[in-house]
Amino acid sequence: MSLPTEPTSRTADAGAVPAQRTAPEADRTVVRPFEVHVPEEQLAELRRRLGAVRLPARELVTDRSQGVQLVTVQELARYWATEYDWRACEAKLNALPQFTTEIDGVDIHFVHVRSPHQDALPLIMTHGWPGSVVELLGTVGPLTDPTAHGGTAEDAFHLVLPSLPGYGFSGEPAELGWDSDRIARAWAELMDRLGYPRYVAQGGDVGASVTDAMGRQAPDGLLGIHVNLLAGALGLKDQLPAESEQERAAHQALTTFTTDGFGYFLEQSTRPQTIGYSLLDSPVGLAAWLIDHDTDSYYKISSAFVDGKPAGSLGRDTLLDNITLYWLTGTGASAARWYWEFGRVRAAAAAAGQAPPPVAVPVGFTTFPGEIWAAPRSWVETVYPGLGYFNEVDRGGHFAAWEEPELFAAEMRAAFGPLR
Repeated sequence: MSLPTEPTSRTADAGAVPAQRTAPEADRTVVRPFEVHVPEEQLAELRRRLGAVRLPARELVTDRSQGVQLVTVQELARYWATEYDWRACEAKLNALPQFTTEIDGVDIHFVHVRSPHQDALPLIMTHGWPGSVVELLGTVGPLTDPTAHGGTAEDAFHLVLPSLPGYGFSGEPAELGWDSDRIARAWAELMDRLGYPRYVAQGGDVGASVTDAMGRQAPDGLLGIHVNLLAGALGLKDQLPAESEQERAAHQALTTFTTDGFGYFLEQSTRPQTIGYSLLDSPVGLAAWLIDHDTDSYYKISSAFVDGKPAGSLGRDTLLDNITLYWLTGTGASAARWYWEFGRVRAAAAAAGQAPPPVAVPVGFTTFPGEIWAAPRSWVETVYPGLGYFNEVDRGGHFAAWEEPELFAAEMRAAFGPLR
């Protein structure tokens, strides 16, 4: 097989749209219906590559301290090649209303599910890395139709789930500058374009950074935000309390992350293009990179494949839905570039001694016990003075909405209830 001389772009059948447009502005900004239809030859090529994988020897330790374990990759690749069905994921996505619209020069893909309850509160939720809209799909039913999930009509949300620029079926930015602030402004434009004069926002991981930016920009109509990762702790470690046992444990977890769990973050914030070649060329390399995120999530994912024991909704098929989406859209490199943008913005702010503007809307926060650092209330109040809602739940980790969608939905109802 000869190597291509030009970069391979996503095909229209896989959901991509041309980067350049010549249509009038009114046509570019229209909201267009979208469906996913991946050509069978792309799935055959994926299976061919899985069958030709070259694997390293087994790690020399009994845990994940050298990285993703060989037995996990072997079982993941076997199941992916022989039992996994992408068409089921495709059908699940196409059963939901999906759209694209151009904002600030980039085509943004989003799922938009209106509640059957007329007075539902609009909610825009942002996924993270290494996730996608796939990680949020389990929350659609509980959030939009709460009466079918133990809630009441007063708990309902109209739900907007955008794909971050460079992720999934959204377009890849062709210029620098798509940091969290710019994405936050794009999300405000999206909600305005959808006709929502008042709404709330939620995010975890990268989505927490974007949602935090929305809270600091406080666009017209934004009533409040909720996040489930205290991203601000990274830059405020020396200012965070360390008196109680819980606070000391959080400090230790944060230190562990920045010294021993920081590999993906460091590579993507400094050399996203370099790792991108492997992520677009090897499906197994992509899978290993995506599942090597944090210790709690990794062992849950490994158990799902090796032992056949899912952790909540983190099962083999839903995990491969997400990984396959990255593979088919060829977004390993473009997704990683957000970290490069984040790193540059953070370094520039530190060099200038600039503190971010205060959050100007009510803030809710939920601490999930398996999070990379499970933030105590005192930490959250340091980052968000005047915190409006806080809760610590008994299960769930970094991918809280994915792992525990019903519990996550209950937290959204509780956090945003006073803002209705």
